[in-house]
Amino acid sequence: MKEYILALDEGTTSARAIVFDKNSEIRGMGQYEFPQYYPHPGWVEQNPEEIWNSQIKAIKDALETGKIEPKNIVAIGIANQRETVVAWNKDGKPVHNAIVWQCRRTAKMSEQLRREYGDLIKEKTGLVVDAYFSATKLRWLLEHVPGLREKANKGEVMFGTIDSFLIYRLTGEHVTDYSNASRTMLFNIRTLRWDDELLELFNVPEDALPEVRDSSEIYGYTKRELLGKDIPVSGVAGDQQAALFGQAAFHRGMVKVTYGTGNFILANTGKEVSLAENLLTTIAWKLKDEVSYALEGSIFVTGAAVKWLRDAIRIIKDAGDTEYLAEKLDGNEGVYFVPAFVGLGAPYWDPYARGLIIGITAATGREHIARAALESIAYLTRDVVDEIERYAPVKELRVDGGATRNKFLMQFQADILGKRILRPRVRETTALGAAYLAGLAVDYWQSLEEIEKLWRIDTIFEPKMDARKRERLYNAWKLAVHRAMGWAKVVEGGES
Repeated sequence: MKEYILALDEGTTSARAIVFDKNSEIRGMGQYEFPQYYPHPGWVEQNPEEIWNSQIKAIKDALETGKIEPKNIVAIGIANQRETVVAWNKDGKPVHNAIVWQCRRTAKMSEQLRREYGDLIKEKTGLVVDAYFSATKLRWLLEHVPGLREKANKGEVMFGTIDSFLIYRLTGEHVTDYSNASRTMLFNIRTLRWDDELLELFNVPEDALPEVRDSSEIYGYTKRELLGKDIPVSGVAGDQQAALFGQAAFHRGMVKVTYGTGNFILANTGKEVSLAENLLTTIAWKLKDEVSYALEGSIFVTGAAVKWLRDAIRIIKDAGDTEYLAEKLDGNEGVYFVPAFVGLGAPYWDPYARGLIIGITAATGREHIARAALESIAYLTRDVVDEIERYAPVKELRVDGGATRNKFLMQFQADILGKRILRPRVRETTALGAAYLAGLAVDYWQSLEEIEKLWRIDTIFEPKMDARKRERLYNAWKLAVHRAMGWAKVVEGGES
């Protein structure tokens, strides 16, 4: 009987399910989008029930397209959008919409906390105090959802990131892994425990939080009514750490970039905690007794900007149109697009930055805007890579995510960095990382060395741009970013 691993890749805009075989080849896939809700400017929410229903439908499609029976699935791995917070009752029903990682409702709270406790929180968690992370979102829920504080104090409600919510609905167990816990701003990455001082600071009861477990072990078994079989859920990692694992970046100094709703650059830093001023330090994964750490630069909006071109201003019908439009031009003709829709992440950490398109003339057309959107993704990525190189050299980047299909973007990325870009054959590395973690726990794969041999290159993009041109383009980008920073304060508070 052939055996497979099922990976659930629950992202920011859709839930996917992918079936992998022992050679890490895709054998079945399903994907369903779910709505985003914007109750106020800068606020982002999702309905956890819609996420769950989308994930279940994706699982069924993945099995059907692969003509695979549940009995042939030996384990399930989960990769999830990180920092997004859910609160739910013991029956699994959510008590409020999920507050998404992109949500900026706690920006002022975070700014005050950064001033008073920024160094303390950075030392304990490796994180820059920002509305991006889970702790301020949990505090907001506890302060604004009627009756939630009382229910939490009585042990009648559970808190968690999306992985915890999915595991609970699948198995009834309330758990998370070290990689996801390290993104909450409540977890001490040195002691490897929920931190009492931070729990008190954010007024979050520890009993409502999940148990933290290794990234590769059996957490529980699926309820029989879901898939007709008790399947172990045995691998979990936050989506970006899962992608690092799926890229087989197991050694210190290896770097990956995931091109998704945002861009996320992770550099494996080995077994020691390494703090960087404008980057995040995160737990990459914990396997048995060994923790691996990473430096991370989180860019909030990249692919979401292309989605904005499609859905909001409708200058493209499909994301792939951007490649055709960009290549119609010999250069950007001075048009720059800073997609700071929800502020700027690393290395700027400015929640008050807002989107900007500059350099428009009467001759500017949709091809200029499309090209500027693609170029912005590469510029933002260089911002982070330059910051990483203050601490460690970067020789090349392993890339994954939907936008890596765009050849213009990949070549421009190589050009603006002056570094090689390695695109693997299997680009679904987030799901693949979750599958590897699940498979290792049940001996489907035996070792990291076996997994390394499965990683294969599809395309190498070498830099071709003249160094002087590269720096001229990048310097103009930096000026455009400067003009976008702090804009929300200008319009809200009259600052100049």
